Amino acid sequence: MSNLEIRPLCASDEAQWRRLWTGYLEYYESTLPEEVYRSSFDRMLSDEDNEFKGLIALLDGKPIGLVHYLFHRHGWKLENVCYLQDLFVDKALRGTGAGRALIEAVYEKADAAGCPSVYWLTQHFNEVGRRLYDRVGKQTPFIVYNRP
Repeated sequence: MSNLEIRPLCASDEAQWRRLWTGYLEYYESTLPEEVYRSSFDRMLSDEDNEFKGLIALLDGKPIGLVHYLFHRHGWKLENVCYLQDLFVDKALRGTGAGRALIEAVYEKADAAGCPSVYWLTQHFNEVGRRLYDRVGKQTPFIVYNRP
């Protein structure tokens, strides 16, 4: 995709970021209250060390995808690690390389920050995403539990 640009979120991206993040949440059959949208976007723009960061993918200048990530401490490492929390590309543009470009952009941010690892979770039914993840990452044997 020669006209694909990946760049950090900026304040003027809010409406398109909301559209994309809503698409992500709908895929996982989730909704969030307005205050979470506002808080999440504001925190990603804060440039604080321990806050989430956001990148947006633009194709020919049009927003088509996003990724959110966070650097955090790890009990087994001296360096921070990177958690890739949300990844989304408009349905019509999946399989075009935009998702891979977003993941690779997070890899570059992690490398620049000295983070030795990037990790993420997905649900078992995310077959399209998992085909990409199998190419750019390594599945671990861990099973995730949550507090009920």
